[in-house]
Amino acid sequence: MRSIWKGSIAFGLVNVPIKVYAATETHDVSLHQVHDEDKGRIRYKRVCEFGHEVEYADIQRAYDDGDKTVILTADDFKKLPEEQSHEIEVLEFVPVEQVDPMMFEKSYYLEPDSRSPKAYVLLRETLAKTDRLAIVQFTLRQKTRLGVLRVNDDVILLQGLLWGDEVRAADFKALDASVKVSANELKMSSSLVDSMATDFDPDRYTDEYQAELQQLIDAKLEAGDDVDTEKTFGDRAEDDDEGEGGDVIDLMAALRASVDKKRSRSSSGSRSSGSRSASTSTSTSSDEKPAEKKPATKKAAEKKAPAKKAPAKKPAAKKQAS
Repeated sequence: MRSIWKGSIAFGLVNVPIKVYAATETHDVSLHQVHDEDKGRIRYKRVCEFGHEVEYADIQRAYDDGDKTVILTADDFKKLPEEQSHEIEVLEFVPVEQVDPMMFEKSYYLEPDSRSPKAYVLLRETLAKTDRLAIVQFTLRQKTRLGVLRVNDDVILLQGLLWGDEVRAADFKALDASVKVSANELKMSSSLVDSMATDFDPDRYTDEYQAELQQLIDAKLEAGDDVDTEKTFGDRAEDDDEGEGGDVIDLMAALRASVDKKRSRSSSGSRSSGSRSASTSTSTSSDEKPAEKKPATKKAAEKKAPAKKAPAKKPAAKKQAS
């Protein structure tokens, strides 16, 4: 297999270098279009509406709102921060059963790309032990995507997810009709399911159409029913994507720092809340509530917030006189 790209998983303060590979491939027989008369291969040209043939390097993308068109150049896309990102950012961990399989897209294998795979193994074992999926965000082919990390045998699998608004609602009027299913019908149907129940083994199933198509092609080749297409089909050169692995990281130090960072934010919030309560009980009335603490944003959470000053006390004499 050849890796698609190299990057890393951001897991708290732990960085897990990885290589990404496509986990699936199609078994369909690859077919091309040819000219029926001279058997020449059909090629498509990029032609603009003004009749000019355009090189791929001269093509730009555009957005049409129905009235006007906005041209987006390569420089415009470079301004987007996600475009060149090679980081798989872990956002949260959720129970496995809460992610509907309908949201799953293409799957990718993640290979450790470091002199020490310990951080990779730690994340893999943590996912397996907690029975949770890591919800992640990553960028592939200039698009920000949502996905999950899960364990498949001994490999961490990255599986793309559809965004919430990409899943269509099933709105069928036929389902609103009142239909009564008798207990006997349900019993007979359940008996049929029991008679066909077994464990799933994907190797038991084959694509008969593709198998017969390949047999047809092989028969034509053996019979000499073919044409010379050496000039039409060329080999695609593959770049060597092998490189040196990442550096060995101080895993325990990074994990400890991640946990301490979370605890320090929690404890500092508790201490500041207790300080405000003590201050208001001695110098303010009981109906005066301290300001509610707003939840930190994602970016703000990455930076340590400066310590808040204790609210100024009102003069005790004025409070008692009132």
